[in-house]
Amino acid sequence: MVSVTNIITYFFLFASLNFEILLLITYIESRFYMKEEDRLIELGVKTYPSVSIIVPCWNEENTVSKTVHSLLDLDYPKDKLKILIVNDGSTDKTWEKIQKFENHPQIRVFSKENGGKFTALNFGLGKIETDLVGCLDADSYVDKEALKRIVVYFQNKEIMAVAPSVKLWKPKNFLELLQKVEYGFGIFTRKMFHYMQAVYITPGPFSIFRKEVFENLGGYRHAHNTEDIEIALRMQKNGYKIAHAHSAIVYTVPPKTIKKLLRQRIRWSYGFIKNAIDYRNMFFNRKYGNLGLFVLPMAGISVISIISVASISIFNFANNISKLYVRLETVGWATLLPHWNFDWFYINTQIMALITLATFIGTFSMIMASRKMSEGHVKPGMDLIYYFTLYIFIAPIWIAKSMWNAAFSVKTTWR
Repeated sequence: MVSVTNIITYFFLFASLNFEILLLITYIESRFYMKEEDRLIELGVKTYPSVSIIVPCWNEENTVSKTVHSLLDLDYPKDKLKILIVNDGSTDKTWEKIQKFENHPQIRVFSKENGGKFTALNFGLGKIETDLVGCLDADSYVDKEALKRIVVYFQNKEIMAVAPSVKLWKPKNFLELLQKVEYGFGIFTRKMFHYMQAVYITPGPFSIFRKEVFENLGGYRHAHNTEDIEIALRMQKNGYKIAHAHSAIVYTVPPKTIKKLLRQRIRWSYGFIKNAIDYRNMFFNRKYGNLGLFVLPMAGISVISIISVASISIFNFANNISKLYVRLETVGWATLLPHWNFDWFYINTQIMALITLATFIGTFSMIMASRKMSEGHVKPGMDLIYYFTLYIFIAPIWIAKSMWNAAFSVKTTWR
């Protein structure tokens, strides 16, 4: 008789495997279009649109100067690029660092009382006069070619926002290398969502919008400290198309400790759950195409599946330890001694094992595709080992905590 835990595990494994297959098929079918995008990006645009970049800052004294210099180093016409730095009531030397740029012809600096990132962004939105507007977090750095590669997509009048590819800035320790795989995986999935017209996050680091998005839909909202998810969902709900520029690279500084990583991911997961509740009428709604029928439901299922599968795994592990203890008490250690006579009979061919293996192969294939897309090669490294051996133990912690916070309305904070 099949147990309840097996049924739950089957369901989540089948769902994950089918979604992986959908993404891989999309990848295979879209390779020609991706090459065509690369060709158009190399051709560039005849006339560059004017762009304003808002840099919201709160206690970023160690990184804000480098962030601003990366914007000034962009390969983009200087007369077309404006930078607005908004100090959101910092309590360190951020304002002092920002003031050094106040006489630069491309830069305007402002300071306001602390109200949260979304208020700093809205303050900046009230000051812009350009065709396009974007945001760059004060702990992120842009590649020189990033903006040029992004504006190419706006030649299509239907595109209202373009998200970049976010990579980690010089990952070193095991925790940062683990995140490197995750960020690369994110580049792959966001590009596949691009082809499915289902991008539902416009990352804080350097997503660029047409100015009329905010004129028509309003400014940023608090959105449970994840305004980048909310504005993308609001755009999708109103039929505004979002593209992903896979070759436009932005670097962000990763959390360097498990405590900081958990705090960041709890905020992200909590924000997704709460925004999903706010926009629940988009789920399983064919009006929103692939986003409503597949991508959002699968994103929700993945949150539940991580907790369910992790809980079942812990239960099975504890159960096996209990059985092993009974066995040792009954027959001793002799039965645990290794027997080296290999027999194919003992290979696990149960459907659960085969589906698990297929899901692993699908995940590995997508990671290799993401590596090819983001780094130009498919060479494995220690980061893959860290990801497959440690991520499965860390991720359930922040998912569980974020679900608890969402269920009991425990608000998350930026710091």
